[in-house]
Amino acid sequence: MSAKLMKFLILFDNTNLLYFPGQFLSGRVLVELKDDTPALGLHFHVVGEGVVRLRQKHHERVYDKENYIDFRMRLLGEPGQPSVLLSPGIHSFPFKLGLPLGLPSTFLGKHGWVQYYCKAALREPNGLTHKNQQVFIVMNPIDLNLEPSILAQPFQCEIEHKLGVSCVNSGPVTCRVSLDRGGYVPGETIGISATIHNNSKITIKGTKASLTETIQYMARNKVIQSETRELGSLSRGKIRPGESDEWINEQIYVPPLPPTNLRGCHLIRIHYDVYFIIDPKSFEQEVKLQLPIMMATYPLRGIEGTLRRKQGAHYPSTLPIFRPWLEEKTI
Repeated sequence: MSAKLMKFLILFDNTNLLYFPGQFLSGRVLVELKDDTPALGLHFHVVGEGVVRLRQKHHERVYDKENYIDFRMRLLGEPGQPSVLLSPGIHSFPFKLGLPLGLPSTFLGKHGWVQYYCKAALREPNGLTHKNQQVFIVMNPIDLNLEPSILAQPFQCEIEHKLGVSCVNSGPVTCRVSLDRGGYVPGETIGISATIHNNSKITIKGTKASLTETIQYMARNKVIQSETRELGSLSRGKIRPGESDEWINEQIYVPPLPPTNLRGCHLIRIHYDVYFIIDPKSFEQEVKLQLPIMMATYPLRGIEGTLRRKQGAHYPSTLPIFRPWLEEKTI
């Protein structure tokens, strides 16, 4: 940095750096100078982009990108005009622009991201350019109250499966699983009920309910990488032949998570499922029931507008941008 330039900062009016699509992004570029300094221009650039980057086998790189914001303005100077002499002291250059509707939420993943930032560049006549950059966060909320009403209702699935190679004289395992509803927000709990009848001749080692997150990375309209991780689970013990087991409103906590899908992004997909797994005590493969759910931002409200708070819910106040489990082993 030049000895003349003491400070070069991008400051947002919203100090928590969180914005919604359609809001105004406003602030100022602050320049503090020690001496008289000629400047050809102060350039300001707002960028929003989605990127997928992956190194595949044989060191082949797969890369794709899409732009959501690419806005440029001059805060000082005009093209082709002589330089402007800035006096010693603090100079403040305001900026303001409306963020487009439909922007996808900020997201940082293992093989891709959606990110928003501002760049400022102060150019001197001698060819020296001072640069700075500041990230801001966009959250495109999903309101359960504006989604199809079926997401507020309980839903279920069931399966009948025969265990063993010779199934002639062995009855099936039947399982019916239900969730208290189809849409949730972080901080709530998922209520799981299930009835399992083991009419086979094989002992079931255990049953398990698992909340999972699946991230798919796309490039050139194809899924190039998919990863699934477990976010929480509940387990029960064995069910002998002829016996049954029943889950009654067991609860899985929903940790801070980004919403289902990145609406407006075509490179990264996020979806959530509850899997109910039956694990037989043999060489049989486990039996899985998949119940997809929606992860939203705003919880359900009653007809009168009051929050339908689930018992024990603790709604987080921040968007989960940095998630510590990103480097954990996927399943």
